[in-house]
Amino acid sequence: MTFPASASGDLAGRTALVTGGASGIGAACARELAARGARVTVADIDGAAAKQVATEIDGRAWEVDLLAVGELEELRLETDILINNAGVQNVSPIVDFPPAQFRKLLALMVEAPFLLIRAALPHMYEQGHGRIINISSVHGLRASAFKSAYVTAKHALEGLSKVTALEGGPHGVTSNCVNPAYVRTPLVDKQIADQARTHGIPEAEVVERIMLTESAIKRLVEPEEVASLVGWLASDAAGMVTGASYTMDGGWTAR
Repeated sequence: MTFPASASGDLAGRTALVTGGASGIGAACARELAARGARVTVADIDGAAAKQVATEIDGRAWEVDLLAVGELEELRLETDILINNAGVQNVSPIVDFPPAQFRKLLALMVEAPFLLIRAALPHMYEQGHGRIINISSVHGLRASAFKSAYVTAKHALEGLSKVTALEGGPHGVTSNCVNPAYVRTPLVDKQIADQARTHGIPEAEVVERIMLTESAIKRLVEPEEVASLVGWLASDAAGMVTGASYTMDGGWTAR
């Protein structure tokens, strides 16, 4: 599948940091921002994969474990654009949900973004310009059974993004969420077996019966589609867009 060329060069001179940037949505965002002229840092726990993407886009790789939140508390980031994308999933009924796994998901998808935003804001404030884009989910706006930690984390990320928008606005910093439905990524691929087991259906039926049941458009979102919206939100054209949540869900939240 091919997509139109980006607005080449509109982010020239800007720096960007993408977490979970070695694959899926993160890698697509890294490529999109680089195509627009930004100098991109690809942050991921998989250092080799991060380096591969960084080499492809003439950026740099940062091997980092975002679950080591204590190591992020004194971090300072000199980046103009921050994409909080790193995430994992766990599908299980609440009564069986491992508490340690619940805490892990909240640390990765709420506490780490908070610490990275905290680390990036001083530079953005000094520059009088910044873009914070949080890759949320339709599950930041709607709930699904068996995803207590993920839904909780994405709802919390929505709140963090809005507070950041209010505090950052006077300093030229915007903060927004992007809310896709199921995206064709390794994260979604890994869910299929868990969904089949939890719902008691064959794996071959998971996409149609579970993942696409609420969408009016019956297909998965492509990572490049999410990245194209991220690229626009990072641009000067989106300077008055802040505190918003942009759905890309095939009509899921229209119900």
